[in-house]
Amino acid sequence: MTKPTGLPYTPAVAAGEWVVVSGQLGLRDGVLVEDFAGEVDQVLANLAARLAEHGLGLEHVVKTTCFLVDLDQFSVFNERYAAAFPEPRPARSAFQVARLPFDANAEIEAWALRPS
Repeated sequence: MTKPTGLPYTPAVAAGEWVVVSGQLGLRDGVLVEDFAGEVDQVLANLAARLAEHGLGLEHVVKTTCFLVDLDQFSVFNERYAAAFPEPRPARSAFQVARLPFDANAEIEAWALRPS
C-alpha cells in the first residue's frame, strides 16, 4: 500500500452510505511502478487500500472513472481491471488524458456504497 502523496486533497471521504475515493495512481512507496500492467495492478491495490480504511472492498465499488495517457494500452488495462473487480463489475467511464500527476499512465477514482 502506498500512502497519499500529501497533495491538497483527501484520499477518501465518507459521506453517509457512500465512500468516494480520490484518483489513485500506481505509486508504491512514492515511486511509480515501471511497467504498465504492474502500474495498473498498483493503482488497483492502492484503491483497495483506501477502501479498506473505511471497512470496504472492491466489491463495494459501484462506479469508477478511469484515466489513461495512452488508449493503445486499453486492452492491458481492461485485463488487469477485470481481474481485480468481482462480478458484477462497477459502472465505468474511461478517458484518454494528456498527462497525469507524477507522469503516471493510469489513474482510477471510485464511488463505493456501504452495504445496508
